[in-house]
Amino acid sequence: MRTYAGHSTAEASNELYRRNLAKGQTGLSVAFDLPTQTGYDPDHVLARGEVGRVGVPVSHLGDMRRLFQDIPLEQMNTSMTINATAMWLLALYQVVAEEQGADISRLQGTTQNDIVKEYLSRGTHVFPPGPSLRLTTDMITYTVNHIPKWNPINICSYHLQEAGATPVQEISYAMSTAIAVLDAVFASGQVPEERRGDVVARISFFVNAGVRFVEEMCKMRAFGRIWDRITRERYGIENPKQRRFRYGVQVNSLGLTEAQPENNVQRIVLEMLAVTLSKDARARAVQLPAWNEALGLPRPWDQQWSLRIQQVLAHESDLLEYDDIFEGSHVIEAKVSALVEECLAEIARIEEMGGAMAAVESGYLKSQLVASHAERRARIEAGEEKIVGVNCFRSTEPNPLTADLDTAIQTVDPANEARVVAALHEWRDNRDEARAQDALAALKATAAGDGNLFAATLECARAGVTTGEWAWALRDVFGEFRAPTGVSSAPVAVAAEEGTPLAAVREKAARTAAELGVGRLRLLVGKPGLDGHSNGAEQIAVRARDAGFEVVYQGIRLTPEQIVDAALAEDVHCVGLSILSGSHAELVPDVLDRLREGGATDIPVVVGGIIPNADAAELRRAGVAAVFTPKDFGITEIIGRIVDEIRNANKLDPLESTEVPA
Repeated sequence: MRTYAGHSTAEASNELYRRNLAKGQTGLSVAFDLPTQTGYDPDHVLARGEVGRVGVPVSHLGDMRRLFQDIPLEQMNTSMTINATAMWLLALYQVVAEEQGADISRLQGTTQNDIVKEYLSRGTHVFPPGPSLRLTTDMITYTVNHIPKWNPINICSYHLQEAGATPVQEISYAMSTAIAVLDAVFASGQVPEERRGDVVARISFFVNAGVRFVEEMCKMRAFGRIWDRITRERYGIENPKQRRFRYGVQVNSLGLTEAQPENNVQRIVLEMLAVTLSKDARARAVQLPAWNEALGLPRPWDQQWSLRIQQVLAHESDLLEYDDIFEGSHVIEAKVSALVEECLAEIARIEEMGGAMAAVESGYLKSQLVASHAERRARIEAGEEKIVGVNCFRSTEPNPLTADLDTAIQTVDPANEARVVAALHEWRDNRDEARAQDALAALKATAAGDGNLFAATLECARAGVTTGEWAWALRDVFGEFRAPTGVSSAPVAVAAEEGTPLAAVREKAARTAAELGVGRLRLLVGKPGLDGHSNGAEQIAVRARDAGFEVVYQGIRLTPEQIVDAALAEDVHCVGLSILSGSHAELVPDVLDRLREGGATDIPVVVGGIIPNADAAELRRAGVAAVFTPKDFGITEIIGRIVDEIRNANKLDPLESTEVPA
């Protein structure tokens, strides 16, 4: 039983962990901030506004020591949501455990370390697919040989569903990732033949449970059945314990709503039941989001509520006392069999392309996810897929939970970043610089060859190297990777037939373009900072394209300077910024200032993301034309509003409203 936690500083997060453990939490689930996840130090330009926002900053061994102070790691089960820099964070963790006097062979926990889904959905990748797979392979072989109870990879279909994956896509892409990883590990020659079963036994999965209860439960049974078949037939694993499908769950955050957020509690409970009711396909670990995650960062009380939901289920109900209650159900068996058949066909299709890594590089996987997400959004907007409080049953009594909305979420002190940066500089000033540089040189030499990178990474950790330095050393050898966006190849999801809301917006956009004397309106969709959750930005880009816009979308991880340079070079009519990490207060005003300096005062800026009310008001005062949050679920309506803001900025008369009827 865990809650996903970490923010501000290592000291603050350590206090939170010890408090949660005292409340009965049985494991730790560490959230790292985006600079740590993407291999930047807190003083890098791209880290501005991101330090300590969505997790804890860990820049070096000193931070890791403080994060786990007074928490005996040999007795702990620690999950770390970390991917591109997973090897680095595990090395820091191992060194801290050694300093505590722990036997590292007894350490238990999990590093997510699934880079494929980062290219597709979450955006914290750094290196190209080939070198990324090498880092994963080296880490798996190291842990199997030295930290045998550690799960070195947690293949994560969770974010695939967040990016729009259907159950078939979620299973197929996760299994294809597992195949790519195991093939690479066994081809590396670092594991003897007789230990293949040990490798397979350490592969774990992290899945998403949505609110479609029966479908999700059947998905988990299908997952287990397919994994058993692949490990037996492809890899020859005879021991059924080593073939067990071991998975943890974070239930769906995509379905959590800002509108009537109290409804999120029953959604969370239903989703948890989908992965616990069926004993033969039961999750090994569950972590639940908080009811207010669509509003901002949950407070400790909100996290406690989620923990208590699990404790009531485990200790008050009789759910865990029976054998599998779905065994023998014709309905369940038919659904599971259909899922298995469809998934095996899709896995075979990916194999024909050359496997998961090739399917990432070609853009196939990303374009499929963008398309399925666009279709889902279209169903919601059309009312075919109902979401209570959002597109139906919208009338509501005043909500006492959100009466004071700005205190209903955790906030991070804006001054925190400066303190973290100052501490980083002090760390660099006081370390043995010669040892740090020697360690980095050895790391680069190893990367340029074909040796296992973990030993060199451990020496970097002990020598006081920083997160950014470790990552930049590998960037120098491996290069960086900008993943395909999937936008240009996504099919039309919403038809612009006469009489539809999209047709009205198309007409409005065309009239505005004509009045401005241009062929088409141009919209730049920008992702400033390190927030890699690009689903919303992609859906805006696709719908704007379908509404007749020329869309400029360069993907994630851009500085305000790069965004403004592109806006000026492309002579766009509007800049749309998407930020979900909380860095909007820092980055949006910077974009506004740079546009003004560039003489582009007539380009309206609109912003979308998880933005508290007080922050939204502040952004509008700074000059933002419109702020969109998760409650603005109608994408066609948003595009119509963007046209209105373009007309307003260019002093054109307003046209008729294109608001989608409630």
